[in-house]
Amino acid sequence: MPSIIRTTKLPSGEAVQVLGQGTWKMGEDISRRTDEVNALKLGLDLGITLIDTAEMYASGGAEEVVAEAIAGRRDETFLVSKVLPSNASRAGVQRACENSLKRLRTDRIDLYLLHWPGSVPLTETVAAFEALKKAGKIRHWGVSNFDTDEMEELIGLSDGGNVQTNQVLYNLVRRGLEFDLAPWSRQRGIPLMAYSPVEQGALARNARLDAVAARHNATPAQIALAWVMHQEGVIAIPKASSQEHVRQNVAALDIKLTPQDIADLDRAFPPPARKRGLEMI
Repeated sequence: MPSIIRTTKLPSGEAVQVLGQGTWKMGEDISRRTDEVNALKLGLDLGITLIDTAEMYASGGAEEVVAEAIAGRRDETFLVSKVLPSNASRAGVQRACENSLKRLRTDRIDLYLLHWPGSVPLTETVAAFEALKKAGKIRHWGVSNFDTDEMEELIGLSDGGNVQTNQVLYNLVRRGLEFDLAPWSRQRGIPLMAYSPVEQGALARNARLDAVAARHNATPAQIALAWVMHQEGVIAIPKASSQEHVRQNVAALDIKLTPQDIADLDRAFPPPARKRGLEMI
């Protein structure tokens, strides 16, 4: 277990851990369910209490896996879930949230996100989120897959400034958002939540990470994860569906990347020199 689990702050002032547990693709195969539940439970045992899920993942199946993992431990867990843009109307958000709460077997979601921008006016979705907050169904709300212009639009709305995070695709091979979205977010104290921080496992097999990994007696995947967590105001949410994978992710918290490491990684995976559209997978 790491000596200290680092945190960053939401705009509300609440501290959240920079390492969470993702659940994308969990709940899709019943034969893997026990392993998935046990992995999440081990993460909690090791002190990683932020768990990210969504109504879209396995059509609610991932939320059911989470419910099983946190049974009897809800109060130690920081739960993040997401509503689909197709459910982002005032009534749709209410319904979707109630359904997620039932699947998660809880009375509240700590952080509820709009999964990506859709056709429902943002004003309506924000109003729905604020109503859920007043009702105690959610504690905070945020967004996912929003680029800088969409974030600008959001914070210009009534209550839009209550956004607490933006969950985005971010890792060593997906650095485009560093050109403007990351500095924009840091300046306003809005953390980015990085999904696929190891590029769905691809960075675990990337030879450009081998030299830095060898210096730290670590795996390439651990270096890729440590690099994401090294960024100011960024929360990483890797998925781990085995207990060994969970232990490796937690151990990445203790990797202290040096200026030489960062310089080597910048050479191997150059930061963007111009604006690019926000990537999604």
